[in-house]
Amino acid sequence: MSTAIRLLLDLFFTFFKIGGTTFGGGYAMIPMMQGILTEKGWVTINEVIDMIAISEMTPGPFAVNMATFTGMKAAGIPGAVFATLGVIMPSMLIIAAIAAFFNNVKDSPAAKGVLKGIHPATVGLIATAVISIGRGAFFPGGLAAGPHLFSLLLAALVFLAIQKGGLNPIVAIALSGVAGILVYVF
Repeated sequence: MSTAIRLLLDLFFTFFKIGGTTFGGGYAMIPMMQGILTEKGWVTINEVIDMIAISEMTPGPFAVNMATFTGMKAAGIPGAVFATLGVIMPSMLIIAAIAAFFNNVKDSPAAKGVLKGIHPATVGLIATAVISIGRGAFFPGGLAAGPHLFSLLLAALVFLAIQKGGLNPIVAIALSGVAGILVYVF
């Protein structure tokens, strides 16, 4: 089997694993994606942070965008297709199976218990992603180098503008990009 075919299959099965073992949406996948994708050398931590920002600005599910970007970087258009199919396939199969009998179990105590257990776990996964990505964004030189104050200030301003001011997240990301150009280029 050629190296190119192996890479495509690796992309498919890696994202199939990610898509099939993480629950709670795209953000819950971030810790697993970051670990696996950087370990395989497909992306760096800084590229993960960049992909998260870009995925937020583009239409479509977060995990699909991340898979597509990673696949494209690793193996071009075929890689993007294989990674994307890999990440969506488990959800399609699971939802098809659940839809077949969901009406019979949706009100059961067991189903409600499962959902109540998954909710806090999902919050924990998202918190893990925030901390991990925050380290790269706020401490680019490592913890010993201290925080990057501009990044901390910008994150706080974006948080407040969205939470208190109702700023559209896409506008916040675009304005942050402009601020980044002003600070880092000029």
